[in-house]
Amino acid sequence: MLPVGAILVDFDGTACLHDAAEHLLMRFGDPGWSELDAAWERGDLGSRETISAQAAMLEAPIEELTAYVLDHCPIDPTFPSLVLWAREHDVPVTLVSDGFGFYIEPVLAAAGLRDLPVITNTWVDRRILFGNGHAECIGCGTCKMRAVLEARAATGAVAFVGEGASDRYGALYADVTFAKDALVSHCVRDGVAFVPWDTFDDVRRHLVSASQLPGPVAPDPCPGWLLP
Repeated sequence: MLPVGAILVDFDGTACLHDAAEHLLMRFGDPGWSELDAAWERGDLGSRETISAQAAMLEAPIEELTAYVLDHCPIDPTFPSLVLWAREHDVPVTLVSDGFGFYIEPVLAAAGLRDLPVITNTWVDRRILFGNGHAECIGCGTCKMRAVLEARAATGAVAFVGEGASDRYGALYADVTFAKDALVSHCVRDGVAFVPWDTFDDVRRHLVSASQLPGPVAPDPCPGWLLP
């Protein structure tokens, strides 16, 4: 029996080898997209403002944008085996993304993962709808804290796998966090005990051998809390 009841995984740069949103902005966006990213990282903008402004820059048809992602941003080759292994243990794997959202299901379909649950934002004609945000906080588009807490309420302990700054708030509330790249410094700063990882084989090996989980830091309120 595994020590967790659910595994939540970020998409851009995590389940997907590349940050698909960043690739789209570099290819189709206005050069100012990177200034918006920098403002978000400084805390001057919330992710909703940032994502909405960046989405408005992508004027190409959604079919062209999706085709570009399919050509340039494949799934991590070790991710499907994690999903299959987790299913064999009756542990659901869910993707949680605070990105543009529209390209996730096509990429999953191309990798043979058509039925994998996805929690993300909704793209409608270069506008972003935030149906998976928090009921009160407007800091993030997709609230990864909410996703973790709801998964725990449904299944018990939660593993969270990520690599970027947008994963910080999921990591804070997970029972065990797998971190690499930018997420590592956030975990160190926030006091989140984390497991370094490179491939999803590392995640699987740790979950097989783990006898005890660090448990969540779970600050109240979330440090990303932002009211209208």
